[in-house]
Amino acid sequence: MLDLSVVVVSYNTLALLRECLASATRSLAMPLPDGRQLKGEVFVVDNASQDGSAEMVRAEFPQARLIANDANRGFAAANNQALAQARGRYYLLLNPDTLALDDALPRLVEFMDGCPSAGAAGGQLLNSDGSRQHSAFRFPNLWMSFFDFFPINHRLANSRLNGRYPRSCYQRPFQIDHPLGACLIVRREAAEQIGPLDEQFFMYCEEIDWCMRLKLAGWQVWYTPEARIVHHVAQSSRQFRGPMLVALHRSRYRLFAKHYSPGFQRWNRRIVRTGLRWQALRDWWAVARGRLSREEFGDRLMAYGQIWGLQ
Repeated sequence: MLDLSVVVVSYNTLALLRECLASATRSLAMPLPDGRQLKGEVFVVDNASQDGSAEMVRAEFPQARLIANDANRGFAAANNQALAQARGRYYLLLNPDTLALDDALPRLVEFMDGCPSAGAAGGQLLNSDGSRQHSAFRFPNLWMSFFDFFPINHRLANSRLNGRYPRSCYQRPFQIDHPLGACLIVRREAAEQIGPLDEQFFMYCEEIDWCMRLKLAGWQVWYTPEARIVHHVAQSSRQFRGPMLVALHRSRYRLFAKHYSPGFQRWNRRIVRTGLRWQALRDWWAVARGRLSREEFGDRLMAYGQIWGLQ
């Protein structure tokens, strides 16, 4: 059995994927702190990219185990394809928009070896400029649903109400609800106990669901600052992307249906629908002031309507 199986799911991210795989290969080649050589493997599951990602992996990273899908199967299902073949004591889900710095991967393995009660862990995520990202979160609550739609003070945005841990916590390892799914290491034994990722999540929330199931099974989830990972936040995040927004809320509704009370789900739907009304009103005002085109306004209303109809 190997120490670590790294799984990267790609979808039209050729340039980022190349950098991610190069960094993971370098990190895997670094020894563990005790001097032992890390034994690992890398899987790339390509969800029918149209940008030549699969061809690049074949040509430039022949050591990686490529699974090239003929359709976009979604994030959870693609990861499960690789995990079914993985030979590592630990599984590492790594986004293609990440860079493993230095010995980040050996550090993750070292942490898990030293904390047998940990079913999963996340590393320290950094922005492209080296500043810290929020790497760990509490499970979703109604305040977080509210803050998604309504402007808030930056202190509240970084508070417990919005699912954040204090910045001071990030100096040392500590138990968390879940890490950001950009970098998530899971113990093989724990994954086999609770089962694979829920493939009903096409994208978003699958790592939250996995961590909830781990905790219900008695495992702990941790953050460790020793493993440093650069996470390139999508440059297009400021743009409105209707299908992504719909997918996010669809996944949240499924998560809440699995793990939350009917009362929570009713209040969440009320908050979301109130927020959609408010956002549509703001968009209409932006059109009136010439800051948003009517075509874009129509696209947004279509997405809001789809979210409104989610159950």
